[in-house]
Amino acid sequence: MYDSREELGVPSLKYETVFDPSQKSLAPIDQGLHEFNVAQLGQKIIDNYHEVMVVARDGDGTVVGGVYGEMFWDWLHINTMWVAEDHQGHGIGTRLLKQIEKAAVSKGFYGSHLETTDFQALGFYLKNGYEVFGELEGKPAGSTWYYIKKKLVQE
Repeated sequence: MYDSREELGVPSLKYETVFDPSQKSLAPIDQGLHEFNVAQLGQKIIDNYHEVMVVARDGDGTVVGGVYGEMFWDWLHINTMWVAEDHQGHGIGTRLLKQIEKAAVSKGFYGSHLETTDFQALGFYLKNGYEVFGELEGKPAGSTWYYIKKKLVQE
């Protein structure tokens, strides 16, 4: 029996599954996608990338809350936001959120998006103007993962 792909000029390939791959092994995949994205979007859009963080500290300098994310392709993506439990309910989260959104707008970005779960802070984000645009039930089991967004600049 022969492999008809070779007849069509497609070589036989070996597929390998790697758990916890090294950064070095991921590099060719990342580089390939990067080159494709540059060809589609242009270098200027690709280079307009910023990481951003806003922290709240108490009088001793201890971090009691913070938010960080990445700004790219015209949007802020909030990776993580946290406020210490004993500091919640005092507006710290709202101030952190507003400050990181303001930072994004100052760099020319017009939207913000993130993921959260039903046991985290969905209600908080909804109160701050975010809207759900997708749901993934069962992530983790018994919960729902929400994809939410907010326009930071009105057209």
